[in-house]
Amino acid sequence: MTTNTGQDQPGHGQGPSARRPLALITGVGRTVGIGAGIARRLAASGWDIAFTYWTPYDDRMSWGSEPGATEAISRSLAEHGVSSTAIEADLADPDTPARVFDEVEQHMGGVTALVMSHCESVDSGLLDTTVESFDRHFAVNARAGWLLIREFGRRFAAERGTGRIVSLTSDHTAGNLPYGASKGALDRITLAASHELAHLGVTANVVNPGPVDTGWMPEEVRAHCVRSTPLGRLGTPQDTAHLVDFLCSEQGQWINGQLLMSNGGLA
Repeated sequence: MTTNTGQDQPGHGQGPSARRPLALITGVGRTVGIGAGIARRLAASGWDIAFTYWTPYDDRMSWGSEPGATEAISRSLAEHGVSSTAIEADLADPDTPARVFDEVEQHMGGVTALVMSHCESVDSGLLDTTVESFDRHFAVNARAGWLLIREFGRRFAAERGTGRIVSLTSDHTAGNLPYGASKGALDRITLAASHELAHLGVTANVVNPGPVDTGWMPEEVRAHCVRSTPLGRLGTPQDTAHLVDFLCSEQGQWINGQLLMSNGGLA
């Protein structure tokens, strides 16, 4: 399902303004999430936004789905005068990345920045991870990342030097084996893009935001993270969004092929 919002632009009909680049952000399913924070920040910086969400994932997690989240996020983007499109997307399906790009191009045009903040994350360790869970984590976190980057590289047609890829990662693997291992694979895939897409002038970087409480943290984890961070607080979606915004900007074009920690100095 695709929903489309935005205001008519003078001389441009109902499409996105020719003056604005387009960012595709995955994993924007909840208003308090990192993906939503990135979407709002990029919109404030003048990007039109296409974003994906997958409600069945939230439904089976402890925090549950957020009714009306897609509409609320779209309204918040419209406040910045930009156009947006929301696409329901099951990234465990290998056909989904190409479909997402097809729908985005149909409604909004070509993508200049790809920001991947989607994930599958179900805690389990070396001894109790099931094959089904392991495969799903790698399908969503690693394979979909590769397929999204592949579609981006095949279709990229913006001005050389303006293209951006940013992936969100994690180094939490002990006790969270399939998540951490699949995110590690995504790191390598993204960093490979910084070389393999160099002929397009596309930069590719990975951001590790550290623990950001978007509703999943038990109180003891929250307290431990606060104690372990020199600044004495948890990270916020806005903290991550500011870095992604910089990487996507003209000023961030010289940062390429990097895995960046944005975690307040967490020990």
